[in-house]
Amino acid sequence: MNFCSRCGGPVESRVPAGDDRPRFVCPACGLVHYQNPKMVVGCLPEWGDRILLCRRAIEPRYGWWTIPAGYLENGESLLDGARRETLEEAGARVEDLTLYTVFDLIQIHQIYLIFRGRLADTGFSPGEESLETRLFREEEIPWDTVAFSAIRETLRRYYPDRRSGRFPVHVGPVALWHG
Repeated sequence: MNFCSRCGGPVESRVPAGDDRPRFVCPACGLVHYQNPKMVVGCLPEWGDRILLCRRAIEPRYGWWTIPAGYLENGESLLDGARRETLEEAGARVEDLTLYTVFDLIQIHQIYLIFRGRLADTGFSPGEESLETRLFREEEIPWDTVAFSAIRETLRRYYPDRRSGRFPVHVGPVALWHG
């Protein structure tokens, strides 16, 4: 950050009084610019023993598989964001969403909040950000081309949980994966 969003003056990095870390501060108007993690919301859409994945039509990871997910918008609830991303990326409507994973990707300042949801029907189709959408059984998951570490970890936990019939909320850090 170079300039203040309030007054346009140049900012400097320093620890404000009463704080414990450097922030961008505008010496002209005194505004402290807090930078916080981005929230990514998504859905693991279920249809019987299969889940819906999207093959990405955008970078990063063009052509790799993921679940419908993206950044939460201002003025949007977590559930509304997960539903919107599922509709935008997979043309799919989901119901009965329940929180499933909350993963911190500390290195890139993101928090992933993934919900499980039941597909309302099989009338899905790729959105602008997807090359294709497809239902996968466990043995069909394209593990070598799962796009993101938080999605890979969500899928790795999903199948044992499904076999046990219990779906606890999984919370914790996830290492950034460069596969």
